[in-house]
Amino acid sequence: MPQSRRILEGPLAREVARFGAPLAVGMALQTTFNLVDAYLVAQLPPAEVGPAIGALGICDQIAALGTILSYGVSTAAAALLAQHKGAGDAVGIQRTAWQSILVVLVLSIVFGVLGVGLAGPIVRDVVGAKGEVAIVAERYLRVMVGGSFTIFFLLQLTTIQRALGSSKTPVSLLVGGNVLNVALAIILIYGPGPAPAMLSWGAPVARALGLPRMGMLGAAWATILARALVLVPTVVVLARRHGIVWPARGERGFDGGEIRRLLALAWPTSAQFVLRIVAMLLVNSIVARAFTTEGDQTATTAMGLVFRLDTMALFVAMGWGSAAQTFVGQNLGAGKPARAVRSGWITAAYDVVTSLLIVGLVFASGEAILRVFDDESGPVHIALVYLQIVAPSYVGLGIGVVLGNAMAGAGATRTTFAIDAAVILGLQFPLSIAAVAVFHAPVEVLFRCVAATNIISAVVYAIVYGRKRWLRRVSAALRS
Repeated sequence: MPQSRRILEGPLAREVARFGAPLAVGMALQTTFNLVDAYLVAQLPPAEVGPAIGALGICDQIAALGTILSYGVSTAAAALLAQHKGAGDAVGIQRTAWQSILVVLVLSIVFGVLGVGLAGPIVRDVVGAKGEVAIVAERYLRVMVGGSFTIFFLLQLTTIQRALGSSKTPVSLLVGGNVLNVALAIILIYGPGPAPAMLSWGAPVARALGLPRMGMLGAAWATILARALVLVPTVVVLARRHGIVWPARGERGFDGGEIRRLLALAWPTSAQFVLRIVAMLLVNSIVARAFTTEGDQTATTAMGLVFRLDTMALFVAMGWGSAAQTFVGQNLGAGKPARAVRSGWITAAYDVVTSLLIVGLVFASGEAILRVFDDESGPVHIALVYLQIVAPSYVGLGIGVVLGNAMAGAGATRTTFAIDAAVILGLQFPLSIAAVAVFHAPVEVLFRCVAATNIISAVVYAIVYGRKRWLRRVSAALRS
């Protein structure tokens, strides 16, 4: 049975698992490769490791802001493409795909130029990074943001494939890119100089190519180059398998109506996930300002350690959420709203299981995992306190992300934005700031604010999703 028929007609629990598991595993593997990247940086001389790990935590969150802006366009395009696919509208598929690519092109140019020019003020004045962490972060951020077009387009093109019913190929492309990233990182981080024994193969390659030892910056350049190389097969697959090709003359420019439709769906999703990243940055900023000094960035280093595990939980949820979005969008397009709603609940249940597995891994091996990246007792102790408090709330984080993506598949992106704005702006921000600035609470209280936000978000999403008002409003809009 073709994938599109399975989404619309197959046994729902089985088909959601068949479609969603590769996406969730692929996102988990992508995070795993990011962890490997951090491990490679952690093998640098001890004087470089602490600032590098702290800088990675800050820069990855800042760079994620641009990715999230692009992800909003991808989410909007996926919702429309899935509905076109369910309705059998080939012309609509081509139009939406091309216009979304043009929007991502504009975003990549704007974000790249602004990020490169403002890297220093963002790191020092906005986040509040100090000392060597700030110096390293500024350099790293310029490279990552300047090359952000690679991840913008890679996510957009693989999202188009996923929305049209392909889950394994886009995941394979993303994972292949990360494998290439690791190989390039080994060559560029250590260059022709000394490296850990099992990684020493990179030295003769770097020497033959005349590449210098770049340290932490090598990880950034490796990431950009790997993504750029994977874009080539991604474009080929999109053209040959899905028929998304260079438009005919007269159809290559901007279509104002289609772009307005895309942006109407995209801005709430972008704003929603920007809020989530800003919430993470707020925690980092409070930690940097209240719990570090010019000579002691231990707490910032700890946040750099835990950010990778937080990201794994978030990315796995986004993988399941992508599946929910596709099932909801295609089934609504085919006129099957009841099946669309059930697919969201089933996908959320699968994410609960995988979130519990991640929580179990954290509690069983958290310290061992953290010490792979930094063996200093100070950062590891703070990171473990964070994980003991926040990790159990990964279940809530996942439920909120999956149900939010399910509603986004119906085009209800304003509803999901309203939920996140209420919870984050109305709860997490004031509680976190008041706890530290007014009551001078210890860092553990700040961590409890993060955990509470995840749980409350899940409860609110479940209530809103279960009441189905979002479905009735959006379905009426789609019919019109």
